[in-house]
Amino acid sequence: MASCADILRSEFPDLDGEVFAYVTGILHASGADFESVDELVEAVGELLREVSQDGKDDGAIREICQRLFNTLQLDEGRAQRCSQVLLDAPIQLSQITDGYNANADLLPGLLLKRGQTSMVNAKKLEKAEARLKAKQDKRMERDSLKSSGPLVLEEASASQAASKKETRMESSGKNKSYDVRIENFDVSFGERVLLAGADLNLAFGRRYGLVGRNGLGKTTLLKMIASRSLRIPLHISILHVEQEVAGDETPALQSVLECDTTRESLLREERDLTAKVNAGRGEGTEGARLSEIYAKLEEIEADKAPARASVILAGLGFNANMQQQTTKEFSGGWRMRLALARALFARPDLLLLDEPTNMLDVRAILWLETYLQTWQSTILVVSHDRNFLNAVATDIIHLHSQRLDTYRGDFENFMKIKEERLKNQQREYEAQQQYREHIQVFIDRFRYNANRASQVQSKLKLLEKLPELKPVDKESEVIMKFPDGFEKFSPPVLQLDEVDFYYNPSHYIFRSLSISADLESRICVVGENGAGKSTMLKILMGELAPVRGIRHAHRNLKIGYFSQHHVDQLDLNISAVELLARKFPGKTEEEYRHQLGSYGVSGDLAVRPVASLSGGQKSRVAFAQMTMSCPNFYILDEPTNHLDMETIEALAKALNKFRGGVILVSHDERFIRLVCQELWVCENTTVTRIEGGFDQYRDILKEQFQKEGFL
Repeated sequence: MASCADILRSEFPDLDGEVFAYVTGILHASGADFESVDELVEAVGELLREVSQDGKDDGAIREICQRLFNTLQLDEGRAQRCSQVLLDAPIQLSQITDGYNANADLLPGLLLKRGQTSMVNAKKLEKAEARLKAKQDKRMERDSLKSSGPLVLEEASASQAASKKETRMESSGKNKSYDVRIENFDVSFGERVLLAGADLNLAFGRRYGLVGRNGLGKTTLLKMIASRSLRIPLHISILHVEQEVAGDETPALQSVLECDTTRESLLREERDLTAKVNAGRGEGTEGARLSEIYAKLEEIEADKAPARASVILAGLGFNANMQQQTTKEFSGGWRMRLALARALFARPDLLLLDEPTNMLDVRAILWLETYLQTWQSTILVVSHDRNFLNAVATDIIHLHSQRLDTYRGDFENFMKIKEERLKNQQREYEAQQQYREHIQVFIDRFRYNANRASQVQSKLKLLEKLPELKPVDKESEVIMKFPDGFEKFSPPVLQLDEVDFYYNPSHYIFRSLSISADLESRICVVGENGAGKSTMLKILMGELAPVRGIRHAHRNLKIGYFSQHHVDQLDLNISAVELLARKFPGKTEEEYRHQLGSYGVSGDLAVRPVASLSGGQKSRVAFAQMTMSCPNFYILDEPTNHLDMETIEALAKALNKFRGGVILVSHDERFIRLVCQELWVCENTTVTRIEGGFDQYRDILKEQFQKEGFL
């Protein structure tokens, strides 16, 4: 059988040296890593199709890749490499394009002759090379850990074509712009491509909302930006609020102040110099240096920093006592708030927020909306909260179909423009299809008419020149359905009567609490974090027993519970199908798949480890598990966290159609308005029903803010 080099020369006789060296180098260095012809096609197929002089189609390119793959498999299962290779490793195209003369002596036989142009886009070569290297690194990591047993998750990777102009400006220090321009980049998660040839432009001072379906790569994109896997000028500071603050002995207020490293450094030096002077160990220069330090501290308004940090913490729910507590005393949710406070205080050039409202109550969300409206630098925020995006975002970036589309305005404006664009796109497509059919009718009618031959040829050329429009790529509708319990029983079906509860006798959570619900109830519970909302839900379910008072539940009541920390209830090391099979044994795999499919977990998602799913996809698995036993009453604690907007809408519709009772805790204003008929406010050791619903509650919060000086 011919070698790989022979195959390439016979199929592509005009292949230039640069591409030939690149392809054969990949086959030589990475041939053993290709597990299928599909991977080989992904690595080099696009390049070969581009340089094909005779216009080989996808089928022909795949056939050539199959021959190359078969050659690589000879001699002890893919151990043999191409016999005729020019390099020991793929050429670094960035070195060739950026340093032609510097490499001329090293690669005399491979560089193009002066004046000769390459037939392939060097940027595509660079991206292909980066993708291949990332894939090899991940495979090596998986292989090294395979023997140890624990689950090894796929990792994200990014590749980006280099811009020589931007590289030169960056190295020369002339790039002073704080705009972010990331062009022609790809992002993958394992073998799955999330973004291909995408562009992201963030103008300094604008606030961007990043939206899109669960699992498409919004969180992954933020991580790629934060880690600078995508090239961003080094003078632009980036802060990604992703992990909670580590718990230690540092007070919360001091933890926030320490984010200003310049201020902390100056204060530390001022203390050291003052101590030297007071101890008589000075060298005579301390006075001048202290004057400089005092001037700099005054310039950055260091004396106002504690007050600014305190205002941020108070807005996020930390009262005066909490601000003096050590960080180790706070729960994970409060440490995440602390991480957000530190980011807001640090004021980076680019602030990345991933679902910031998930950790906040309605009061804190309202404060954050107002605070971010005056933000001076750039924000990129992933959020499912439509009201939050309408209040904060100046632009919306829509992630779909492996690309990013940017729209000016808030979320409501984005929805209007997107719908109009889709209608126009569909109209243009349909008009062109009719035009194509009209021309094709003429061609078919007179194809064999000698007198019309010239006209037929003209029409054929016209068809070839027409741009190929695509039909509207509509996203599939998300559908959720909660099976009905079918039983009806007289109210109240769930009741608390004069209930007292505490974890510590010195601190009552509830006193004389009396509430009731029935199968017609649609109740939303709101209140500040720590007010006892989740505790009340657990008392209603019977997980916690009242210290005093009575819990009454109908004997036929069957409660379905969705925890705020639902991921803790899932075994992340097995698939969603296995999860249901263990929880509800005795059914067929088809039945488990049907149940999961009802919540959008279908196909490959159903058999992948749950740990590899996105936050929203894990929530859908939890819904599928919760509804499997057909409860007649649902208690839901923050059910919209991590869900995309389409799924939230589907969840609201499902709850409205469900013939049973619902009590839920939520901070999502739109979701509350769509579902709930009653609003309960949890505060001051009791629960109060608000007659005016969410509008009245929002007005109450605004009045409180105005009194406290936050608005």
